[in-house]
Amino acid sequence: MKAKTTGRTGRLACAAQAFLTRFATAVQGNVAMMFGLALPVLLMIVLGAIDLHQASKVKAQLQDALDAAALAAARSSTADAGTITSIGMAALKANMPGYFQVDKDGKLIRDQASFVLTNKVVVAEARVEVKVLVANIFLPPYGKLLDDYLPVGTRSEVLRASRNVEVAMALDITGSMDNCKKNCPPSSKLEDLQAAAKELIDLVVQDQQSPFYSKVALVPYAAGVNLDSSAAAVRGALDTTTTSISAASWLTGSIRTVSSISSSSNATVTTSSNHGFVTGDRVVLWRVNNSNNNHSMRVLNGVPFYVERVSNTQFRVKTVDASGAMSSNLNTSSYSSYSGTAYVAKCVRNDCGLVLTASGHGLTAGGYVRLESMGGLSQLNSGGYRIASVSGSQLILDTSRSLGLAGSSTPQGGTTYSSGGKVATGADGGRWRVFPSATTGGMVAVLDSSTCVSERAGSQAYTDAAPSTGGYVGRSYLESSNPCPTIGVTPLSIDRTVLHGQIDKLVAGGSTAGQIGIAWAWYMVSPHFASLWNAENRPSAYNPAETLKVAILMTDGEFNTPFKSGVIALNAGDGSGSLEAHINENSANGDPFSQSLALCRAMKAQGVIIYTVGFDLSSSTGGPGDDTAVEVLQACATNKDTHFFKATNGTDLKEAFRSIGRDITRLRIAR
Repeated sequence: MKAKTTGRTGRLACAAQAFLTRFATAVQGNVAMMFGLALPVLLMIVLGAIDLHQASKVKAQLQDALDAAALAAARSSTADAGTITSIGMAALKANMPGYFQVDKDGKLIRDQASFVLTNKVVVAEARVEVKVLVANIFLPPYGKLLDDYLPVGTRSEVLRASRNVEVAMALDITGSMDNCKKNCPPSSKLEDLQAAAKELIDLVVQDQQSPFYSKVALVPYAAGVNLDSSAAAVRGALDTTTTSISAASWLTGSIRTVSSISSSSNATVTTSSNHGFVTGDRVVLWRVNNSNNNHSMRVLNGVPFYVERVSNTQFRVKTVDASGAMSSNLNTSSYSSYSGTAYVAKCVRNDCGLVLTASGHGLTAGGYVRLESMGGLSQLNSGGYRIASVSGSQLILDTSRSLGLAGSSTPQGGTTYSSGGKVATGADGGRWRVFPSATTGGMVAVLDSSTCVSERAGSQAYTDAAPSTGGYVGRSYLESSNPCPTIGVTPLSIDRTVLHGQIDKLVAGGSTAGQIGIAWAWYMVSPHFASLWNAENRPSAYNPAETLKVAILMTDGEFNTPFKSGVIALNAGDGSGSLEAHINENSANGDPFSQSLALCRAMKAQGVIIYTVGFDLSSSTGGPGDDTAVEVLQACATNKDTHFFKATNGTDLKEAFRSIGRDITRLRIAR
């Protein structure tokens, strides 16, 4: 019996050993088994990463909130520990909603914070409990699975001897910022800018403004910067003087209606009735304005021509040579043919000049003037003309190429002056600006003045010298399709409601005069421009130990709008409006990029800190030197690596402004 039992036990042992061997060497199902064993660990790692991300996010928010709270406590003049704590806690709770809850006795339930004044330094410490999912798996013993809190803490120290803060934001509100008229997914570029700017204002402008203040100024810019009621103080009062006209002579005979002008090597004019001209007559046309928006035929307006009669209703146009004799046929083959309603009449003078008598006019030959209120010759009203010659009280005006005579609203007018009439200077500084445009042939254009300003020229172009000592900044004459921004600058203010309201009013439109926006960001924090503003809005003196001065420069496009004598210059870039509204001269200050760099260098030399933000900018670096917006912004920034931000979308833009706001606040923090 014993031997039999032993044999059975041996067989069982052998069977068990064989099973274990097969189990150990089996490979079927290994992957599934290993995945099953690893799955809980993988899930906890993923959830743990979410926990850590959430904790990191809350810590950043807590640092911002604690910095602001420490600043608020440091600004107070009290030395009482309880009051300092109350001020700090109020600010901390306002910036961290959902945390720092108290019980019925006013004691903190879970989160902790303290504010202590030691040797003129407010030391603030705070800790919050962030609710997470699986932190106890990795970081025991912080609670139970699926009901866990992870502690997050930070510290801030603020010197009670802090600094005032003055920030000027130059905000690009050009046409490219209006990239979505409606149903924007999720918002337009302008709306993104408005949201980002308001958030920065809230970070920088503190509730407590004593003993140290924090103010923000706004500089919306497009084709210029609008100074509103302060315009006269910085660009000078406009000359609105007009001189009364007592006599005028230009046309004789009857006015004939033109129905068409051919596009050919022998330009032929067709009239709607018998024109009555004979070969050799001197005539002038006006209101030639192509309905198909091809304005090439406009160059015929006001120009003296000889007539070569073809029939009662047609005549060929002959040009006039330097001696005044009849020359070749007028070649209009490069122009589109004209059809519409224009006018033609015989000239009194061989040169078809307009003779005016205006006693005491004070004008000189070669200048430009604008006419208004002309009785009998109403077709001349609102037009701009070059002064051909002056003799005492008599002026002879060259009417050729006047855009005023080409306008569709120009009336037929008459041939004989009746009464009235005024002449005004068209020089830079006048109520109206009259100038040869950058169009082919330099047609004479007229632009209205505005409360916008352009760059300052001369030896003080790149200084912040006061207008009273450094010279006026440039005036600005702009066309209606590229207008002065409707919203003016807002001087340094502690009123967040006012600042937000101005931001909400911004409307996009116009070209990009970035150099003017940069200049005014500087001027808004410059003590030399302080006299422009009320006492509460004036910047303080340059003293980095007492006042931190900051300029924030933002753009979404290339700078393309330099000026010459108040008008957009010949060397303006694409997208800067029509050639008719550009003067036929280059900017005295050079291109906008070189101007911007010079302004930034001068600003930084005065201790102004510059942050720059490129929004949806091309990364192109163009040719040699800093000749693109992205290069200029990098060069202008106080530090290319830490003060230049490139935002590709609205989320990036908001984060850039948020980072700048935090950094400005932290510049006042001790450690």
